[in-house]
Amino acid sequence: MLTSVRGLFAATLFAGAALAATPAFADDAGVPSDITISGNAALVTEYRFRGVDLSGGDIAVQGGVDISHSSGFYVGTWGSSLDEDTVGYGHTELDLYGGWSGDIANGISGDIGVLYYAYPNAPAGDYDYVEFYGSLSKTLGPVDGTVGVAYAPKQDSLGGTDNLYIYTDLGVSVPNTPVSLKGHVGYTDGYLTYTADGDAFDWSIGAEFAVNSNLSVGVSYVDAQGSRTTFGDGSSYNFVDGAVVGSLSVSF
Repeated sequence: MLTSVRGLFAATLFAGAALAATPAFADDAGVPSDITISGNAALVTEYRFRGVDLSGGDIAVQGGVDISHSSGFYVGTWGSSLDEDTVGYGHTELDLYGGWSGDIANGISGDIGVLYYAYPNAPAGDYDYVEFYGSLSKTLGPVDGTVGVAYAPKQDSLGGTDNLYIYTDLGVSVPNTPVSLKGHVGYTDGYLTYTADGDAFDWSIGAEFAVNSNLSVGVSYVDAQGSRTTFGDGSSYNFVDGAVVGSLSVSF
C-alpha cells in the first residue's frame, strides 16, 4: 500500500521500492531509451501499512515492477502476502497505480497519481478500493523531506465513507557511511483506523544500511493509535501494537 509512492520508509516502512532502473537496462531489453523498467523485492518481518499490522505479526514477501517514461509518467504494480485468517482480506494484496512525478520548482519535486488496492483472494464482498495521492519532496544536502496526502473517496468497501491520510517523511544520510536514518508521522481521518472516533496518528523511526546500490537491510520501530479488536467469536487481536520491523530489500 502507498503513502509516498512506494518509498521504502513511508507507510509500511521498507515495504515498497523507488523507481531505480537505468537506461542501459531498458536498452538491453529492447525497450525504447526513454522508457525504464525497474523491479523490487523485499522480505519483511511484518507488513505494516500506516502502522497497521496486515501480516498477523508474521513475515511477508513483497515485490513489484514499475515502468516509467522520461516525461515523468509511470505505471506500476506491487504485491504483498497477507495473514489470511487474522486480517480477513485473503492471503494477497495487489496494488495497481499510475501517475506523474518530476521537478516542479527549484529543488522541489512532486508526485501525483491514483492507486487501486485489490485483494483477489478475499471472501465474498467489497474489499477493493481506489485512492488518489500527491506529495512534495525537497533535498537539502544529506537531508530529504516529503509531505503528502492520500484520499480515498466514499466507496462500499470503506463502509460507504471516505478516508483521508496526511503524512510527512524525513530522511538523513549519515555522511561517509552507507547508513541512513528515517522517520515518519502520519494522520488518518476516516474508515481505515482502529479508533472509536476514526482519527489516528501513526509513526515510525529507524535506520537503513545500503549493502550496495541494489541491496539494503533495515530496522525500524512502528506504532499507531488504536485499540485491540474483538471478533465475533470472542477472540481478539491488536493490529496497532508497537513493533520492531526488519527488512531485506533489493531493487533491479
